[in-house]
Amino acid sequence: MSKAPIWTVAAPGSRKPRLTREQIAKTALEIADSEGFEALSMRRVAEELGAGTMTLYYYVRTKEDLLALVEDALTGETVEACAPLPKAWRPAIRKLANATRATYVRHAWALRALTGLRFGPNALRHIEQSLQAVAGMDLSLGDKHAILSVVDDYVFGHCASLVRRRSQSQFDRKTAKALSGAIHRYLDEGDYPHLRAMIGDGDPLDAFVKNSSFLTEDDHFDIGLDALLDGLAKRFKLK
Repeated sequence: MSKAPIWTVAAPGSRKPRLTREQIAKTALEIADSEGFEALSMRRVAEELGAGTMTLYYYVRTKEDLLALVEDALTGETVEACAPLPKAWRPAIRKLANATRATYVRHAWALRALTGLRFGPNALRHIEQSLQAVAGMDLSLGDKHAILSVVDDYVFGHCASLVRRRSQSQFDRKTAKALSGAIHRYLDEGDYPHLRAMIGDGDPLDAFVKNSSFLTEDDHFDIGLDALLDGLAKRFKLK
């Protein structure tokens, strides 16, 4: 039978605990950032804290509890970056979106490792901030939720695409050469007039980088977010 979430259980109540949940979460985040999410374990966190694994289990009962602490600490970074929140809906949503993006680009592993469903104190604060951002809209609660959901979808989609592009840009020389040759073979055999015009006889990967580097990563995000907010304002008749 599964145990109740860690948030339903009070932290160990000694007057001066050796470890705090905040320390444990911070250490776990640092391990995932520097060594990858796969390296995150109770034993590794205990080792970094200079404690025995069984000692850590006194504070955190399971790996699921550890992930709940990590997820809440990560959300806390977004919450802190959003305070204070502007009163007008558009700059408020923009600040939320930018803070969320910064958090998940900084901790890119979290996009595939965390669920967003381990509700803790900071998750509730983030929801409160989000509701505050749309509080001044003369809309139903359902429409306000729809707006927040659409913006979240854009932000997380952008982050996932950004992380993927960064990983794809790190080909070794042998792989890059083989891939460029394969692309040219496809161009010679298939009907790709627009790609052919863009690439010409040069290196396809260089052409892709050149034609995607006119805008910075921030520019890409801002243009998309502005277009989305413009569309939402028009659809819901927002000022």
